[in-house]
Amino acid sequence: MNRWLTALLCLIAPGLVVGSASTASAQDYRAVSTLELFTSQGCSSCPTADALLRSYAERPDIVALSLPVDYWDYLGWKDTLASPKFTSRQRAYADARGDGRIYTPQVIVNGLTHVVGSRKDEIDRALAETAAKLEKDRVSLSAQSDGKTITIEAGAARSDSQMNGGTIWLAVVQPSVEVEIRRGENHGKKVTYVNVVRELTPVGMWSDKPTRVELQASAVMSSESQRCAVLLQQGTVGAIVAATWVIGPTH
Repeated sequence: MNRWLTALLCLIAPGLVVGSASTASAQDYRAVSTLELFTSQGCSSCPTADALLRSYAERPDIVALSLPVDYWDYLGWKDTLASPKFTSRQRAYADARGDGRIYTPQVIVNGLTHVVGSRKDEIDRALAETAAKLEKDRVSLSAQSDGKTITIEAGAARSDSQMNGGTIWLAVVQPSVEVEIRRGENHGKKVTYVNVVRELTPVGMWSDKPTRVELQASAVMSSESQRCAVLLQQGTVGAIVAATWVIGPTH
C-alpha cells in the first residue's frame, strides 16, 4: 500500500474536539509566517534567492520552504530535487491571484502575494503587509511527535474571523541539500538548498472548529534526517493562517 495512503487511513476525523482553543499555549498563538520559494537548479537568478531563504529559515517566526520546479529542465540540466507537483502549486497560486505570474525565483508570502525571491526589502514588506491582513484570521496550531505518532491540533476560528474552512497540509522537508550542478546556466556551481520539500500532502480538513489529526510517523517519514512542517491554508492555495514545525522525534 502507498505510504501516503497508509498515513491518510490513520487520520482521526477532522472536527473531533480535543479541547477548546483556550487551552492552547501562548506559543501556539504566535503568528508564524510562511515563505514558499519556487526555485530551480536551472535558473541562473536562483542561487541568490536560495541563499537568502536560509536567513529566513533561521527565524522562529517564519516557516521557510524550498519548492523546486521542473519547467527549466529543458535548458540542459534536470533539477534533481524538482517535482511537477510544485510546478502545479505555483500555477494554482497564479490562477487564484488572477495575474498569471509564474517565474523563478518566486516567493509566495503567507499564500497571499508573490515577490522576487532575491529581493529582501520586498519580502520583508510583504511579510508585514500580509501579517496585518491575517491578524484576525490566525488560528492556533501545534504539531508533536513521540516517534510513533504525529499529532496535529488546530484551534477554533476567532469570532471575528473570515475563515470558515481550510486544508491542513503536511510538508516533509529535507533541512539541507547540497547539489553540484554540472550543466545548464549554473554549470560548475555548488548550491545548498534549505528546507527542501520532498512531499506536500493534504492530511485533513479544518472547518473553524478545534480539529485533531493523527498520523503514523513511519508512514510519513522516509529518513531520520527529515523533518515536517504543518500549514493551515484557506482552500488549497489561499491564505496560510497558521504554520508550525513538528516538535519531537519522528522515529
